[in-house]
Amino acid sequence: MLHQTELKSAHRKIMRIFFSVGEPSGDLHGANLIREFKRQNPSIECVGFGGPKMVQAGLDAHFDLTQYAVMFFWQVLGKLKTFYQLYRTAAKFLNENQVDAVVLIDYPGFNWWIAKAAKRNNIPVFYFGVPQMWAWGGWRIRKLRKRVDHVICKLPFEQKWFSTRNCPAEYVGHPYMDELANRPLDKTFVNDYAAPHSRLLTLLPGSRDQEVYNNLDWMLDAAQTVTQRFDDVQVAIACYNAEQASYVQDRTRKLGLPFDVMSGRTAELIRLADVCLACSGSVSLELMYHRKPSVIIYRISTLQYLLKTIFLKVPYITLVNLIWMQDLDRKWSEMPAGASSELPFPEFVRVGSPVSEISLHLRRLLSRPAVYQQAVERIDKVATMVEQKGATVRAANTILTALARRSSSQINATYGIDNDLISERRAA
Repeated sequence: MLHQTELKSAHRKIMRIFFSVGEPSGDLHGANLIREFKRQNPSIECVGFGGPKMVQAGLDAHFDLTQYAVMFFWQVLGKLKTFYQLYRTAAKFLNENQVDAVVLIDYPGFNWWIAKAAKRNNIPVFYFGVPQMWAWGGWRIRKLRKRVDHVICKLPFEQKWFSTRNCPAEYVGHPYMDELANRPLDKTFVNDYAAPHSRLLTLLPGSRDQEVYNNLDWMLDAAQTVTQRFDDVQVAIACYNAEQASYVQDRTRKLGLPFDVMSGRTAELIRLADVCLACSGSVSLELMYHRKPSVIIYRISTLQYLLKTIFLKVPYITLVNLIWMQDLDRKWSEMPAGASSELPFPEFVRVGSPVSEISLHLRRLLSRPAVYQQAVERIDKVATMVEQKGATVRAANTILTALARRSSSQINATYGIDNDLISERRAA
C-alpha cells in the first residue's frame, strides 16, 4: 500500500527533487547532476540549496549555500543561527510540498539536519559524496543508517566500507573526472602564455574567501623564495573568481612581486605548470588528473589544531593522499608524515609558517629530475584508481531507478520514467 505522500504524488505531472549543496565543488557536481536529470526527463523540477552553477543548470534556489562553505566542522560554530534558520526553511518546504527525493552532496553537519527533516516526511534521501567516515568520525555511521536511504560513493573502496556497515551503497566513480575530461582548455591562451625558456610555478590559493585570506601570504613567501633561487621560474596565481583575483592582485602589488594573477584560468595554469602550490581542497583531484607534482598547504589556528588532533583520525587532509593511503596495507601510525616527499602531495596543515619547508620541496622538484619523476609516478598510481568516467550519469540512473522501484506503476507512468532504458544505460 502506498504512503499518503506517494498517493498525492501520483496525481502530479512532475517529479520534484530537493537539493542541499554547500561547497563550490558540490555546486559543480550538482549542476551536472541536474542537467543529467533533465536530459533523461525534462519535467523533473529541482529545488533547494545550491550555488550559481546549479542555478544555471535549472535549480530553483532557495538560498546560495555555497557562500557558507567551510573546511572543518568547528568553523560552523559562528554561523549556527544562520544554519538553523536555513534548516527551518527547508523543513517547512519539505513538510508543505510534495517532494519525491532529497539529494545531498558533501557538506556534512548541515546536511544531517536536512536528511532528518526529509525522513520525518518519508522522503527518500540520497547522499552523493558521502562524508569520509572511513577517514574520521566513524561513529556517524549510525546517523547515516538512520537518515540516508542510498549512499552514492565517489571512491572505489567506499562501497565495501559502507556496505559492510549495513548502509546501502553504490560506487559510481568521482564526478570530477567527467568534468576534467570534458573541460575545454583555451589552447590559444596555453600556446601564447607558454614561455620557451622559463618554468612555471602555479599558485592555487583556494575557492573559499577565508582560504585565500589565510594562506596567500605563505604561498607568496614560498614562491618568492623559489624565484630567488631559480632565475628561470615565473609565478602565476590562479584565482577562483574575479573578486579574489582583485584581492590577490592588490597584495602582490603592495609586496612588489611580479606575479601574474588571473581568474578563470585554473585549468590552463595547471596544465602549463611545472610544479604547483595549492590550498587543500578538491583542486588536488585536478592536480592528480594532470599528474602535476605539487605541495599542499592549509593554515589553521591554534584552536583548530587542537580540535584537529582530537577529531581527525587520519594523518592527512588532502583527498589524493587519503586515497593513496587506502591502497597501502599499513597502520596510520606507520604512514609518513604529512610533509613527507613519499606522499603523492606533501602537505602542510600548520599553525606556524612552513614556508622554508615548502620552498625546499618545490626546489627539490625543480632541480632534481629523478625526484620529479618519482612524484609523477606516485600521482599516476592514485589516478589509475579513480579515473573511471561516467559518474554523473550513473548517479542519476541510481537515483531514478531507486525512485521507480519505490513507486507503483501508476507513478512511473505519470513521471515518464523508462525503466528498461535506465537499465540499458546503467549496463552501458
